[in-house]
Amino acid sequence: MMSNSTPLTVSYFILGAYLNIGYLRYLCFMITAFVYIVIVVANTSLIVVICVNRSLHEPMYLFLCSLFVNELYGSTGLFPFLLVQILSDIHTLSAPLCFLQMFCLYTYANIQFCNLAVMSYDRYLAICYPLQYNTRMTSNKAVILIILVWLYSFVKFLITLSLNIRLTLCGNIIDSLNCNNHLVVKLACSDTQVNNIYGLFSIVLSILVPLFPILFSYMRILRVCFSGSKQTRQKALSTCTPHLVSLLNFSFGCSFEILQSRFDMSGVPSVLRIILSLYFLIIQPLMNPVMYGLQMSKLRHICKHVLRYKLLAVQLAEVFTDIFNRSLLQSVVPTCFKLSTIVPVPKKSKITILNDYRP
Repeated sequence: MMSNSTPLTVSYFILGAYLNIGYLRYLCFMITAFVYIVIVVANTSLIVVICVNRSLHEPMYLFLCSLFVNELYGSTGLFPFLLVQILSDIHTLSAPLCFLQMFCLYTYANIQFCNLAVMSYDRYLAICYPLQYNTRMTSNKAVILIILVWLYSFVKFLITLSLNIRLTLCGNIIDSLNCNNHLVVKLACSDTQVNNIYGLFSIVLSILVPLFPILFSYMRILRVCFSGSKQTRQKALSTCTPHLVSLLNFSFGCSFEILQSRFDMSGVPSVLRIILSLYFLIIQPLMNPVMYGLQMSKLRHICKHVLRYKLLAVQLAEVFTDIFNRSLLQSVVPTCFKLSTIVPVPKKSKITILNDYRP
């Protein structure tokens, strides 16, 4: 363990939030691996469905595709590291891997929030300007917005990362399950004023930039709902429900993570602290594919169609395999009998038979 007062070159970090649970870690490993597999399969399936079906090459589904890709990206930034740490006796992580994990998780969170903001603006155009929607929000504009969201998130955190790398650290113990930017900065014994100012600015930017389009969009949507017909209200409700649930769920998870890293949470039980710190990284990627897959009628219909065809293909394959095996047996067995009847076996006398077995 390294001293917390002497400047040093940190080559690894110790993650101090892992509990000693003995053989239960194997159960935790299996549960975590299962959750990761479900996340990968669910999100990948919907990405493939959207990419393959031309009827889904619309702005709304392109934004959803970006959302699912980001969930794969964020989960991959957490779960492989988490699975290794669960089975390890010493919970260490090399400095480069720690900074890589920070980059993945923080950019994931920023992309998610910005993506939800863009989706709220898209829903505002679809509900408030249904006749002009196809001209105001084209597929090309959607792709440009998605690229801007990803680039903005990457550049913003690259600045944070470059400020962190130059710090001189006096310790290497992080009280977390994964690498946390604020906790790493707290280990520094050099001047962190620039890091703190930019960190605060980055948090405000991460919240306010997506928050303005979200508030603007939903205020306009609510105004149209209250002044519109019952059909308009139903359409708005069915369109916005999954987005609102996703937004509120993600905001709750992120809020706790920010509070936990900035304030003393020692009064909160360790298990609850662990669950809530991983909430937005686990629940969001699990919930979104199910929620959007079930709620969006067009996507749900195509998913059912694909599953039906897959089941039909499997059944047909089984039927054809069975027919092929039967026909093969019917063609081979009679041929053997025919050969035995066409080619007569010469009769041998008792002497010949005895000669055959004579040494």
